[in-house]
Amino acid sequence: MGRGLGFKLGVLLAVFGILAAGLTGYYSYATSRVMLAKSAEHDLLTSTQVLARRFSLALDEVASNARLLAALPDVAPIGKALLDPGTKPHRAALAQTFSAMLAVHPEYFQIRLISASNHGIELVRVDRDSDKLTRVKGDDLQEKGHFPYVFNTLRLARGEVYLSKIAINHEQGAHSGLGKPTLRVATPVFLDDGKLLGLVVINLDLNGLFDLLKTDLPADYSLYLTNETGDFLIHPDPSQAFGFDRGRRVLLQDTFKQAAAILDGKTNTVVERDGAGGDQSLIAAFYKLGFGQAEAGRFVIAGLSTPLEKVLADTRQLGANTAKIVAAFSLLAVLLAFLASRLLTRPLGMMVQAARRFSREHAMGELPVRRADEIGQLARSFNDMQVEIQAHLAELQESRSQLAHLARHDALTGLPNRLLFFDRLEHAVATARRSGKQLAVFFIDLDRFKEINDTLGHAAGDEVLMIIAHRLRSLVREVDTVARLGGDEFIILFDSLGDVHPLTMLAEKIIHGLSQPVEIKGRQLQVSASVGASLFPQDADDANGLVHKADVAMYLAKTRGENTAHFYAEGEERAG
Repeated sequence: MGRGLGFKLGVLLAVFGILAAGLTGYYSYATSRVMLAKSAEHDLLTSTQVLARRFSLALDEVASNARLLAALPDVAPIGKALLDPGTKPHRAALAQTFSAMLAVHPEYFQIRLISASNHGIELVRVDRDSDKLTRVKGDDLQEKGHFPYVFNTLRLARGEVYLSKIAINHEQGAHSGLGKPTLRVATPVFLDDGKLLGLVVINLDLNGLFDLLKTDLPADYSLYLTNETGDFLIHPDPSQAFGFDRGRRVLLQDTFKQAAAILDGKTNTVVERDGAGGDQSLIAAFYKLGFGQAEAGRFVIAGLSTPLEKVLADTRQLGANTAKIVAAFSLLAVLLAFLASRLLTRPLGMMVQAARRFSREHAMGELPVRRADEIGQLARSFNDMQVEIQAHLAELQESRSQLAHLARHDALTGLPNRLLFFDRLEHAVATARRSGKQLAVFFIDLDRFKEINDTLGHAAGDEVLMIIAHRLRSLVREVDTVARLGGDEFIILFDSLGDVHPLTMLAEKIIHGLSQPVEIKGRQLQVSASVGASLFPQDADDANGLVHKADVAMYLAKTRGENTAHFYAEGEERAG
C-alpha cells in the first residue's frame, strides 16, 4: 500500500514539477519580452525628442548664420552700388564669405543675396554643385521677387527670420539642391541708414541635415518627418515622401492611426506599436515640434521607428535557455519524484517564488544554488537566466542614460549645454530669492578664435575649446557651473554668493588663466577672452535677464579691447 501511494505521489509530483517548470519558464519569457518592448518604446521616444531638439537647435544655428551674413560689412558697398549706378559693386568678398559658409556647412545647398528692387534680382549667389562650390554671375542671376520666401521676408523687421515650407526644390540653377527636399531660411538686409537692401537666403538640404542629426542613433532606427497636415516629408521609403508634389497625398495618420492625436492637438507625443502590421511590425514614436513663426501655428512632426523583431531578437536565446531549463527540470522531476517527493516541495517552491519575484520586481531571488544534485543545477540555470536578463536591462538603462546625457551636455567638451545651464540657473535664482543671497553670471567669449580655425583647422579649434573648458573648470569652485553655449562662447554660474566683491579678482583670475599659452600641433598659441558679468538681483531677477545682461557686458568688454572684463551697469545695452 505504501509503495502504491509513493508511486502515485511520485507521478503526481512529477506532473506538478513539469507544469511548474513550463509555466514559470513561459511566464519569465513572456514577461521579459514585454519589459524589452516597454524599454524600447521609452528609449525610442527619448531618441525622438533628442532628435527634435537637435533639429530645432540646427534651425536656430541656420537663422543665426543668416543674420550674421546679413550684417556683414561687405553688404554695404553692394547697396551703395545699387543706389548710385556710377559705383562699381564689389561682390567678390561677399561671395567668398558665402563659399566659406557653404564649405563649413555641407547641409547648405545655396546662399544668395537678393535685391529688394528690380523684381528681386539675385545680387550674389553661390551654389553647391556636387563636391564643389560655384559662384553664379551675370546673366545667370535670376529674378526671384515672385517667390513667397522673397516677398514675405521683405516684410520682416531687422533681425527677424523667415522659414519657408519644406518642399521639393524646383528652382532651376540650384545644382545639388534641384529636385530635393529643401527648407529656405531668409532674413532681410538693411543698410546702415535703415534702407532695405534685400534679403539673405540659405537653402537647407533637409535630408543632409537629418543625416547629420541622427549620426549617433542606432542603425536600425528609421526616420520620419511630416508637416502640420501629416504629409510625409521624410520617409524610410523615398517614394512615400512629398506625395503632394506628385499629385497624391501620403499621410502619417493613414499609416500610424494613433498619430492623428498629434494632428488634432490632443497630445505632443505618441508611441505606437504594430504601425506597419503583419510581419513588418514596428515600434514608432512621434514628437510635435513648433516650426517657423509661433503666431502662424506651424509645426512639424518628427518620428523614429524600429522593427519589433529587432527589439525582441535577444529574447530568442532567452527562449532557448528557458526551454532547456524546462526540459531539464521536467526530467529531474520524473527521476526524483519517486525517490524524494517530499524533499522536492521546498526547492521547487523557492524557484517558483524567485522567478515570480524577478519578473515582478526585477530582483534576484533566493535559489538553492549550493546543492550538488540536479535541483542545484536547475537553480543555477534559473540564476543564469536571471543574470542574462539583468544584463540586457542594464544595457538598455545605460543606453537611456547616454541619450539623456547627450541631450543636456556639450558633445565636444562634456560641459553642460544651454538647456542644462538654464535649468540650473533658474533653480539657483529661485533659491537665491528665498535665501536672500546673491549670484553672478559670467559670459565668456574667446577673442579671435576664428583665426585659429582658419589657420590651423577646426580640429585644432576643437582641441583649444577642450583645453579652455578644462581650465575654466579648474578656475572655479565645484559648486559653480561652467557651460558651453556654442562656438567659442562659455558661461559660468556662481551660486550662493555672500559677498560679490571678490568677483572682480575672480574675473581677473579667469582672464589670466585663459591667457596662458596653448600648445597645438607644436605651436604656442596665445588665447585671450572677453568676460561680461551680471549680478542677481542688482542687474536682473530672472535667468534670461541675467544671461542677456552678461552678454551685453561681454560685448562692451570686447569693444574696449581684448582680454578685458566688464560688469554690467544699469542702462547699458549692446549696440547693433
